[in-house]
Amino acid sequence: MAGKVFLVGAGPGDYRLLTLKACDCLKIADTVVYDRLADPRILQYAPKDAEYIYVGKASSQHTMTQDKICQLLVDLAKEGKTVVRLKGGDPFVFGRGGEEALLLKENNLPFEIVPGVTSAISVPAYAGIPVTHRGVAASFSVITGHEDPTKETSDINWPQLAKATDTLVFLMGVANLPKITSKLIENGRSADTPIAIIRWGTKLQQQVWTSTLADAADMAKREAIKPPCIFLVGDVVNLRKDLAWFDNIAMKPLFGKKVLVTRSRAQASKLTAKLEDLGAECIEAPAIEIKAPSDGYKALDGAIAELNKYNWLIFTSANGVEHFWQRLQQAGKDARALAQAKLCAIGSATAEALQTRGLMADVVPDRYQAEGIIEALKGEIKEGTKVLIPRAAEAREILPDTLRKAGAEVDVVTAYETVMGEVAAEDIKQALTDGQIDAITFTSSSTVINFLKLIGNDTSLLKQAKLAAIGPITADTMKKHGLAVSVEAEEYTIDGLVEALKEAF
Repeated sequence: MAGKVFLVGAGPGDYRLLTLKACDCLKIADTVVYDRLADPRILQYAPKDAEYIYVGKASSQHTMTQDKICQLLVDLAKEGKTVVRLKGGDPFVFGRGGEEALLLKENNLPFEIVPGVTSAISVPAYAGIPVTHRGVAASFSVITGHEDPTKETSDINWPQLAKATDTLVFLMGVANLPKITSKLIENGRSADTPIAIIRWGTKLQQQVWTSTLADAADMAKREAIKPPCIFLVGDVVNLRKDLAWFDNIAMKPLFGKKVLVTRSRAQASKLTAKLEDLGAECIEAPAIEIKAPSDGYKALDGAIAELNKYNWLIFTSANGVEHFWQRLQQAGKDARALAQAKLCAIGSATAEALQTRGLMADVVPDRYQAEGIIEALKGEIKEGTKVLIPRAAEAREILPDTLRKAGAEVDVVTAYETVMGEVAAEDIKQALTDGQIDAITFTSSSTVINFLKLIGNDTSLLKQAKLAAIGPITADTMKKHGLAVSVEAEEYTIDGLVEALKEAF
């Protein structure tokens, strides 16, 4: 049975401009065929075990020719696979999606088009330039700027185009600016017309240059402007001085800083979002992945079967709450099964994880670590008190050992374990070598240990970056491995870590 191909627009660069339907398509993909300009974080919406094929094309550099890409989609669909062809911008706006769709049609293979937010209007919008504006521009044109300048006959009707619409938007036109500007002036567009060149539009590294049509090519040469860029011509450019809203990000405390986030992929988005709100550019390199225990849930399920015997349940992470709750439901139980026990959460995030499931923690220590729990439970633990601790496979023994010394009967069961995450280690090492990383965040001891494994334990790579720890336990692990702790959160939470980084910069 034939598969199906979804030709999906990935948007202009900011991964948050991905559409809901694009996310839905990615979730069911067997194979994702993706371009250079699609933000890698978009791939997180696809299944972990999906096949990923990079076919990106940069200026004059082709990983795979268009004909081969078209044939690849046909071959994959004939194998019965659900394929997402992920393209920057919109697949039908100079995305060559039509060619791919036609070949699929010729082969009687089903396909769907999922439009994307095109860079033709979104990139100018992020630069504070509306392509239309009452009293200034009532029309706009979108033109390829990538036409081969050596062609004897142009496909662009320059005499008509030069003055046909108020605003002209050339996609990928920076390399051909001398020809584009000369053709427009030659055919009647005023040399004084305002222009804008926008590089990496909608992304944190967005850059905008403004000038006149006559000066555009020389300016691009002077400033050494490189692709990917949009070239915009029209009086609407003058509105930028009042509407340049995205430029305000440059006033944010972490603007221009590149932060490497080592948290698990499922959890990294919260930290990334908070850092990006402060202007940082985040690179996600999940050093750990949260998984079910390698020896199964037998111990946890056994404890859940006898929940009514416990006086206290102590949760030391939000992950512990999540996996405990999953197994509780698997056993056909709900919050009523915890009626006999009191609940302790190691910190605000863990308490929040309980609260989202309708459970209020009886105790949340002031210090978000095992020692804080021990202090908070003084007077509560007596001889014979029965305690259950669902936690990670790898954890310090200080909490259960101290509780046992106080007379408690403690059952420690594995709710989950952390394993090495899947990261493009060579790319990360190169970025560190080149001094491109300003800070690295560590949110647990396991992120420290696994990240060092990923970089071959070469601690010299980390000397140029600020190394940030979420709390003292993580900081101690860093020091034990020879790392200098530049930043340590006073409050051992994601918010505390973000605040500490803000202060550090």
